Amino acid sequence: MNFRIADTFTDSLARLTGEEQKAVKTTAFDLQLNPASPGMSFHKLDNARDKNFWSVRVSSDLRMIVHKTYDSLLLCYVDHHDKAYQWAERRKLETHPSTGAAQLVEVRESVQEIIIPVYVGAAEPKPPLFAHMSDDNLLSYGVPADWLADVRRADEDSLLGLADHLPAEAAEALLDLATGVTPQPVQPAAAGDSPFDHPDARRRFRVMSDVEELERALDYPWEKWTIFLHPAQRQLVERDYGGPVRVSGSAGTGKTIVALHRAVFLGRANPASRVLLTTFSEPLANALRTKLFRLIGNEPRLGERLDVHSMDAIGQRIYGLHFGRAKIAGRNVLRNLLAEASVRVEGHKFSPHFLQTEWELIVDAWQLETWEAYRDVPRLGRKTRLSEQQRQLLWAIFDQVRSRLQSDGLMTTAAMFGKLTARLIEIARSPFDFCVVDEAQDINVPQLRFLAALAGGRPNSLFFAGDLGQRIFQQPFSWKGLGVDIRGRSRTLKINYRTSHQIRRQADRLLAPELSDVDGITEERRGTISVFNGPGPIIRELVSRDEEARFVGQWLQERMAEGIKPHEVGVFVRSDAELDRAGSAVAHSAFPCKIIDDTIETTMGFISVCTMHLAKRLEFRAVVVMACDDEIIPLQARIEAVTDNADLEDVYNTERHLLYVACTRARDHLLVTSGDLPSEFLDDLQM
Repeated sequence: MNFRIADTFTDSLARLTGEEQKAVKTTAFDLQLNPASPGMSFHKLDNARDKNFWSVRVSSDLRMIVHKTYDSLLLCYVDHHDKAYQWAERRKLETHPSTGAAQLVEVRESVQEIIIPVYVGAAEPKPPLFAHMSDDNLLSYGVPADWLADVRRADEDSLLGLADHLPAEAAEALLDLATGVTPQPVQPAAAGDSPFDHPDARRRFRVMSDVEELERALDYPWEKWTIFLHPAQRQLVERDYGGPVRVSGSAGTGKTIVALHRAVFLGRANPASRVLLTTFSEPLANALRTKLFRLIGNEPRLGERLDVHSMDAIGQRIYGLHFGRAKIAGRNVLRNLLAEASVRVEGHKFSPHFLQTEWELIVDAWQLETWEAYRDVPRLGRKTRLSEQQRQLLWAIFDQVRSRLQSDGLMTTAAMFGKLTARLIEIARSPFDFCVVDEAQDINVPQLRFLAALAGGRPNSLFFAGDLGQRIFQQPFSWKGLGVDIRGRSRTLKINYRTSHQIRRQADRLLAPELSDVDGITEERRGTISVFNGPGPIIRELVSRDEEARFVGQWLQERMAEGIKPHEVGVFVRSDAELDRAGSAVAHSAFPCKIIDDTIETTMGFISVCTMHLAKRLEFRAVVVMACDDEIIPLQARIEAVTDNADLEDVYNTERHLLYVACTRARDHLLVTSGDLPSEFLDDLQM
């Protein structure tokens, strides 16, 4: 007998309390081991439209809904008695007449009306979106036949409400069409194939071959979202490109997933190749490595040809092969060298912060080795204007630092990449055939030069995924000027799979509706749609830190009572200085927490607490963003370090991006709080 589990089952299981989930899992394991056991209490649902629906007793009030035939058992749903029965009475399992895929379809007659979400304001009636489309066309996208009339009447106000009632592939295709994207029609199943073998069905129904696989599916239902590739994104993954390409999109639109699948596709399509999957930090590389393992866990030989490293780690590794180990000067060493050189140059008033950023973003980044090179370099992103006399004073400082590094046998990471880039160009041979780069908005100048040399201009050799709205580390610069021209090969994703409509809509208020890079390529953020609804974010301005901690603790308790597990919750603060506030708040919830750093990952049984910068690699069902006080975000120390008012713009932008990143780590629930005078950004969130 085929034993399958539907995504509706794992979703409903996640909404139960911890004790309820344990009881359900025990019953599910017993079912898999022996569905015919006399101890299994099956009850046929006479009122269900689908006569193969049965209930299985878990406890006095909990019921599992299963679809049972002579050769298969499908776990469909679990809830308290009345709600479970109501769910079954409104559903049927059928094979789609055009695609041949198995679908759990809501019975149209059971839905009295399509509810328009509350966030839609009263307005003039809007024209239907799909009235011009034929039945065959709509059916080709997986729309159930019973819902054709409703789809044809849908306008932009009612579409999200309608999408909640449709199978995932149909809802996502309609959302694509509504945002101006023409999705590929679903390919019909081959004659004789099982409806459960269709690619769309495999997204929803999984065959459980043993108890261990079932245990993993029930323990980690969230994981399916971390590696899910929407069929409409497959064309980006499998397409041939004549040059570098960049896939962009707001948080939650699947850029990282596209990058992962692109790396795997290139490895499979080119059996003798080596593929580098990289990103700008070690924590992000660790997260990519985990997702890659989940994606190709049953293909170990493919994994041997897919290297996952942070940019600095792969740079040091390849540098070591060519030159020996690089002796890297850390930031503290450079800070001291700059301070010593600054004292020896008279007649300037440059602050230590200005000297360090000028060194890092201009002199070191562009590997300037002469006064003439520094005099003539466009200081892109550095808004403080400098006269030639000021530049001469600065170069006198920087030249001393360069000489000291050489005499001490040290080099910066940028210098390492510069030397390595020159060697790769010289030998015209790369250790990798393809490079896939995630979070590309935060790679720097020497890293991009290195990637261009690594790729060598070969077709399909460079693939970037990133979002200008999440740039939190690097100042902007011209990619085209470094030989990476993505014009005409830039794609923007518009469908958000991770974050509810309500959370995404609120977080988007922190950013402009469109963002442009230095090369004039614009990312249009308007028109992005989430594929599901949820409760609205809560933004609460508390009068004291103690009151904030108590409120957050109570909110966390309420989420846990709804069935959310501790490891599905994240609490973020602006910097290390606020970590104690977060820990105090979690303590009020009576649940344990762990501080997440560059090396520690999320842990089962613990709420994760970390800074907003480290939130970049994480995703949670529920998120708290705490301590959003004035002078904390935007950080007052960064503002005070600015020497020119024009530089404030970049400080404010990256601080906004940081809060945006933190808020968009949430899938279902978001709480944003302050415990003192609130940040001005909270006004923007509540506009």
